[in-house]
Amino acid sequence: MTEEEKRQRDLKDRKFYPAEKEAEFEKKGLEQHTPQTAHPSYKLAFQDKDFLLREELRPVRFQLELLKPEMILDEANVGSTMVMYGSARIPPPEAAEEALAGAKDLPEDERKVVESLVAKSKYYGEARKLARMVTEKSIIEDGKRQFVVCSGGGPSIMEAANRGASDAGGESIGLNIILPHEQAPNQYVTPYLSLNFHYFALRKMHFLLRAKAVAVFPGGFGTFDEFFELLTLIQTGKMKPMPILLFGKDFWSRVVNFEAIAEEGTISKKDLDLFRWVETADEAWEKISGFYGLER
Repeated sequence: MTEEEKRQRDLKDRKFYPAEKEAEFEKKGLEQHTPQTAHPSYKLAFQDKDFLLREELRPVRFQLELLKPEMILDEANVGSTMVMYGSARIPPPEAAEEALAGAKDLPEDERKVVESLVAKSKYYGEARKLARMVTEKSIIEDGKRQFVVCSGGGPSIMEAANRGASDAGGESIGLNIILPHEQAPNQYVTPYLSLNFHYFALRKMHFLLRAKAVAVFPGGFGTFDEFFELLTLIQTGKMKPMPILLFGKDFWSRVVNFEAIAEEGTISKKDLDLFRWVETADEAWEKISGFYGLER
């Protein structure tokens, strides 16, 4: 009996060819150059990029962008994540002196902006330290890795998060996004966990699907968007509570008057308990470990 005959009698053998094999058959068929095989309509749908990018295929692209990262993280045994949000503009401490030197001759308003960003470089250090601490814990439950560091994959605070995990010899996730201006993944993201998105909505969903704690550092519109959506999800009961650590009370209290929002009555006073103020990585881990009853 030939190998092919054995396979045909195997009860576990699939009777349909996998898509990869079908693609090979298509390639052979295209070697016959005819008007029919040359026309785009002859391409297999899943191999037809122009077709997949059509306006009508947006729901399919949504599904693919939800499914691909989910499968990759499942296969990597990622059970939960420690998500870290923050600015893409805050310099690392080692670049602070150079940034200040370069700002000396700038107009006063521009120089003050640089000085303000440099003053926040301490949060780069705290983000890096927190990511290192969490990664060093190497918590595994039911064969799944817990509190795997996850950032937006870009520079500054995001880089600090991935860098801290790398310092501890661990892996970390980067959820990057295609923007009109180039944004490459930072060098500390684990390559096979470096994921790329077209849709902000799907990226934000993946930030939170596995999140067990979220650290929010000073940032801009993107950080605000992610932070306030998270608060809304928990406030409305769409998500269960989790530790939300807000780094930098001076910054956040200056740019958002949380107390005033409550006083105006548009949120409840108790909604201010959805997050906790912290300044250091040690404080953040103390609150996370306290919430989950973990060893400190």
